[in-house]
Amino acid sequence: MTVTDQVSDDRAAHRDLADPAFWQLPRPERLAAFARLRELEAPVLFTPRPGTARTSGKPFYALVRHADVMTASRTPKVFASAPGATTPEPAGWAKALFGNSMVNMDGAEHAALRRIISRRFTPRLLAATEENIGRLAGRLVDEMIAERPGDFMPSAASRLPLEVICDLMGIPAEHRPRIAAQIDHASEQVGVERRGRLRIPGRGTASLAMMQLVMARLARERRRRPQDDLVSALVRADVDGEGLSSRELGAFFSLLLVAGVETTRNAIAHGVSLLDRHPEQRELLRSDFDRYIGGAVEEIVRHSTPIIQFRRTVVSEFELGGRTFLPGEKVALLYASANRDEAVFTRPDLFDITRSPNPHLGYGGGGPHHCLGAHLARLEMTALFRELLTRRTVIRRTGEPRLVDSNFDNRVGSLPLSMGPTVT
Repeated sequence: MTVTDQVSDDRAAHRDLADPAFWQLPRPERLAAFARLRELEAPVLFTPRPGTARTSGKPFYALVRHADVMTASRTPKVFASAPGATTPEPAGWAKALFGNSMVNMDGAEHAALRRIISRRFTPRLLAATEENIGRLAGRLVDEMIAERPGDFMPSAASRLPLEVICDLMGIPAEHRPRIAAQIDHASEQVGVERRGRLRIPGRGTASLAMMQLVMARLARERRRRPQDDLVSALVRADVDGEGLSSRELGAFFSLLLVAGVETTRNAIAHGVSLLDRHPEQRELLRSDFDRYIGGAVEEIVRHSTPIIQFRRTVVSEFELGGRTFLPGEKVALLYASANRDEAVFTRPDLFDITRSPNPHLGYGGGGPHHCLGAHLARLEMTALFRELLTRRTVIRRTGEPRLVDSNFDNRVGSLPLSMGPTVT
């Protein structure tokens, strides 16, 4: 079968990943389409149809196998994040105004910025953060039991990662409600989330600008009067004279909020839903929480895959997955498909918290862009599930999660819940 035949076959079978309608299909149908694509001899080229360019941009090859996604992730000199890892690629004026995000950087530029940030995550800071996460999780679940909210997302799933990051960065309490609102607006800048048939242009950019202003003011204040927080550490030069400018800090903070808060909130929500749909797994976890929680967190991330895909641009000729890629071609690293690859995972559609080994790519496929916040996300999920599963009051979902149409993240819009009977 030729590549052209494969593309025609994909469209005929409703497997056109360049068509926004594909991302409105129920998730099981999309996963089934990925499974069929994994069976083909080589990655398939998808080309946007007329009228869909604003969503899909340029033609791209879909990397759907675990091995191919991992190889591309770990070969950044060939598969570059620049000029943009999301769709559509960020405009030049946006980079000039807001600064370039780490996800769109390569080579020495990316390594230098990552080094500055990584050095500030000291053992003392991480230890204090872990204690704070435990306290926050307990307080949020206390509030849920007292207030009995009808939606899990704003009551705990969103609040925990937001509060953790704001505490870590040293964001004053008065700014946090506004920042929380901006995160939802900024998320419309990626993916195909729409009102009706069209996305709402401009709202994501305005929200990012607002967050940048908050961070610029805070950076100026911390340079004058440093405190024991991450912002103070990031803006002050270390022994090598390295520190973040206000614009770099703003770009990092925007990434941390939109990526860190969104991905963790979605993983938590999917975890609650998965455990409720699989009571035998929930009871196994509850029977020996410390023994099983590590595997449960990894399986939740694998099964839900909060980030569906990132894009790469081919820099030099390279053979991968049965095809020779040429400079300038675009590829999509489909983590949502790689995490269901039958060649790696036995019964990949099964939710199993004892799955071992579990080499999922939910935090990326390794290499220089492996998620900086992976450890933090694990701590947050562990702390919150400990509170949710060890209380006497049972918290249950009362309906299916409402998923938001997106080709970027597996986002949960709402998750109805109720407080059940007391466990004796």
